[in-house]
Amino acid sequence: MALSDIQPERYDELLAEKVSGVRENFTAFDLPTIETFASAKTHYRLRAEFRVWHEGDDLYYVMFEPGDNRNPIRVDECAMVAPRIHEVMFDLLDVIRANTALRFKLFQVDFLSTLSGELLVSLLYHRPIDDVWAEEVQGLRKQFNIDIVGRSRKKKLIVERDFVIEKLDINGRTYEFKQVENSFTQPNGEVCKDMIRWALDVTKEAGGDLVEFYCGSGNFTLPLAQNFRRVVATEISKTSVRAAEYNIEVNGITNLDVLRMPSEDLTLVLQGKKETRKVHGLELDKCEFSTVLVDPPRSGLDEETVAQVTQYENIVYISCNPETLRDNLTSITQTHKIERFAVFDQFPYTHHLECGVYLTRK
Repeated sequence: MALSDIQPERYDELLAEKVSGVRENFTAFDLPTIETFASAKTHYRLRAEFRVWHEGDDLYYVMFEPGDNRNPIRVDECAMVAPRIHEVMFDLLDVIRANTALRFKLFQVDFLSTLSGELLVSLLYHRPIDDVWAEEVQGLRKQFNIDIVGRSRKKKLIVERDFVIEKLDINGRTYEFKQVENSFTQPNGEVCKDMIRWALDVTKEAGGDLVEFYCGSGNFTLPLAQNFRRVVATEISKTSVRAAEYNIEVNGITNLDVLRMPSEDLTLVLQGKKETRKVHGLELDKCEFSTVLVDPPRSGLDEETVAQVTQYENIVYISCNPETLRDNLTSITQTHKIERFAVFDQFPYTHHLECGVYLTRK
């Protein structure tokens, strides 16, 4: 997305076009009214990455048009990033510009912010970073009240910590989420809250137990636990699983287990086709899984997982790719009916759109 694409005065029109496109792409299905959740028009991204350009004594951020990495576009303001990032990013670069130990072969700066005001900055280098760098970077941390991570050639130096703590108010309860640098988090915090509230609403009468695939650090998992007797979730990323375990403990959730395994493996376990010590003591055979939640990568669900999710009475499908969602729904709607359909504008001014679908067995 080019910075010139951010046009707040056209936001409502552009969102309407995206929703219309979804409606047209899903004409093969009997869709209910599409529920639409808009984004803030500016300063909505809690995650951002910027290349750093060196030109003589100058140092500045650049972006590139999609598909073009040869023609950098200088960035001196950025209406898409969250307020906390915007208030720091340019002053931070001013300090780095004047410090040889911090600027030498710096090629990228990543930002991870929260709605609650925390900020983690990752500085990426094309050269080794050492104790001199670590000493100099302490001044940045104190001046801007930020946490900092340095990365170079597979080496990672952490200044105090490599995560932020997000606090999300969901229906009157505040949840804390550890979000770790260089791992997946939802980029649009306010829309993320809308997604969680929607998932809570569609499953409020589901009852029974919930199984979740691709749970990440528990963004949906923790709040949804209140709607079910037990929740069993899977995630393959070690970093995300550790964050999820921290989040479970700090939020006092007692009916939730997160397993580090591919969703395909849990599918085989639940079908009785695979045994693993990872589920020892969980008594999965006593669970009555009424509902499954899937939030897959852009590639969507593989055939085996589609077959598995159709074994449940209720399906919550969160999708970041309407194309693969449509393909999966072609199979899923053979056995299930679409009850609710929502679009969440996580990525304003782009063609990307997050969708949520709630289905029940016919």
